Amino acid sequence: MARNRSRHFTAISLAVALSGCAHYTPLPLSTAAPLAATLDIADQQAPLTVEQVVTLALAHNPDLKALRLQRGIAAGQTTQAGLLANPSLSGALLPLLSGAGSVPAWNLGIAQDIKSILTYKSRKRAALASERQIDADVVWQEWQVAGQARQIATDLIVGARSRQSYLAAYQLLADRGAKLEGALAAHRVTLLTVAPDRVALQAARSALDALDQQQLALMHQLDALLGLAPDVIVPLARQPDLPPFDPEEVRGQIATLPDRRPDLVALRMGYAAADEQVRQAIQSQFPDLILGGSLSSDNAKVINGGPDIQIGLPIFDRGQGAIAVARATREQLHAGYDARLAAAVGTLGALLRQYEQLSAQLARARRDLPAVRLSADRAQAAFGASNLDERSYLDLVTNRFAKEQEIMTLELALLDRQIAIQTLVGSGLPGLAPLQDAPAGAR
Repeated sequence: MARNRSRHFTAISLAVALSGCAHYTPLPLSTAAPLAATLDIADQQAPLTVEQVVTLALAHNPDLKALRLQRGIAAGQTTQAGLLANPSLSGALLPLLSGAGSVPAWNLGIAQDIKSILTYKSRKRAALASERQIDADVVWQEWQVAGQARQIATDLIVGARSRQSYLAAYQLLADRGAKLEGALAAHRVTLLTVAPDRVALQAARSALDALDQQQLALMHQLDALLGLAPDVIVPLARQPDLPPFDPEEVRGQIATLPDRRPDLVALRMGYAAADEQVRQAIQSQFPDLILGGSLSSDNAKVINGGPDIQIGLPIFDRGQGAIAVARATREQLHAGYDARLAAAVGTLGALLRQYEQLSAQLARARRDLPAVRLSADRAQAAFGASNLDERSYLDLVTNRFAKEQEIMTLELALLDRQIAIQTLVGSGLPGLAPLQDAPAGAR
């Protein structure tokens, strides 16, 4: 009966021990590209606004999905850093082979590495800073994906709207060209008369083709950003909706960039982790120290017990190399942070200056547009009344198209600068959680 109880107890103990262990489960790789064949907009209203496209990109971008899994790795590393080293248990049973003894000898001992306890707090702070660095890196990549989604969607919307002007200019020149080619075939005009129109028609055709090529490339970029198969059409609104933009407000935000920009926060967290590694390297100069105790019995049943101590002798390795590497790494990260901060401030200043320049150029072009349109309207009326030759009429009308296209180009350039600035300062984008429990040196 006692033996059966012992067996049951052993089985239960083994089951409890195994229940706390991790088990292997396979995770096979995909055999086909995980691209969606249709756009899932069940909870959206088509056509999509720019901000709805941003939301879809943040939810479905394949690179972001993979990057976010790094948070689990960092969390596991933080958990591991928060665990003390396990004590070691040793034992031996030495059966009597010969001699005067009467029983087998045995010994039992337990030991603990003390140095791991000495560096425990520093290792935990370093791991926590590294975890926060991963969080900040993920948010920074979310900003980049959101900025790309904004820019691509805005470019597609503006491109679709401007195509009407390019197409109208081409059709006008194509009609003129068809008439001239017929007149040339009938020998009513010379090649010298037709040549300028051929050049203008080819230029209009090339401009329209270039715009169509750009629109197709942008469509494919948007599909890739949303995790869609190529050639999936994403319906877009007719006007881009962007967060409110105030250049002066942005200038006021430059001073707070180190606390808000995820890439700068990530570098600060990396520097904090490197600073803790310098502490660990210095603490590791102390000799290795292992404390424990042992109990033993010899073949004559003489039992001995007492404390054990093991100390490393720092004769050859006193941690000089590890300290030098840690300090050099910290210095390099310090310089890298300064360089990134300088680049962030400089880039924002340059983009704001470009925005001001483009705004002034767009204002001038818009002031000129009414006069250009009036000239085109008068030319059309005069041509209809046979008071203006066709060449002059076409020049004035195509000049109107050219001015409209110039304005749309400037508008797009201005929107691109605005999107770039808003991406760099995080307007309307996910923010970082407060730096709770972060190392003091990282705040």
